[in-house]
Amino acid sequence: MTDEFNNTENWQARAERAELAEAALSRLQAEAGAKLIHAELKAEAVKAGMIDLDGLKLIDAGEVRVNEAGEVQDAGALLGRLKKAKPWLFGGGVSSSAAANPPRPEPPRTRHANELSHEEWVQARAALLRRR
Repeated sequence: MTDEFNNTENWQARAERAELAEAALSRLQAEAGAKLIHAELKAEAVKAGMIDLDGLKLIDAGEVRVNEAGEVQDAGALLGRLKKAKPWLFGGGVSSSAAANPPRPEPPRTRHANELSHEEWVQARAALLRRR
């Protein structure tokens, strides 16, 4: 009778551990899925020109659909709707706070000998002769 009682307890403990493991596994799968969705939306947001990625919090989670491959369906359309509703979250607009593009760097232009003063010419000639 004791062996049967111990076996029953053993199976019950195993069943409880298995249930806990399954719950932990499903929780981890849900977290991984959420992180995958967030990463894909983040990549699409960068492509769409989103300035502040905190704007992704404004997307309704009920609108997000995932296909069999685990990819977000129509992520571009989701961000397109967000861009239309909240255009200030995206770059490309004209505003007074927009940073100006820096000027293109130009390589230093070599000056022709005719453009140099006599002193500059003497110094340049001396520098050339020293290199030889």
